[in-house]
Amino acid sequence: MKKILTSNKVYVGKSKILNAGRGVFAKCDIKINEVIERCPIIKVPKHDMSNLNESILVTYFFYYGTHKERLLVALGFGSIYNHAYKPNAKYNIKQKEGIIEFVALDKIKKNKEITVNYNKHGNSKNPLWFETI
Repeated sequence: MKKILTSNKVYVGKSKILNAGRGVFAKCDIKINEVIERCPIIKVPKHDMSNLNESILVTYFFYYGTHKERLLVALGFGSIYNHAYKPNAKYNIKQKEGIIEFVALDKIKKNKEITVNYNKHGNSKNPLWFETI
């Protein structure tokens, strides 16, 4: 396994997004296509998924797989990035490396909140799982 270094580009602060709580912010200016953070992941085994819908942790998972049938937890600040349909960053799950990588889609100014589209694709307007309940 390769070493994963912590990012010195981000910090956690109070989000201005309604009902979001905390968010991840740029500690410095970040360039387009620059890697913001690489976070280790914990894959949730299928046999552990049945009771998770009743847990607060379900709001921090990333869904992945062909039909989004699998779950993972991103360590570092990974599970604190907030959603936006017009995000300034994207994420890539790299299962073989055991990481999720956050990359800038736009220039991100110092102290600006960094957001991702939870649907994975930056232009997807599909409703999120919690918007369909």
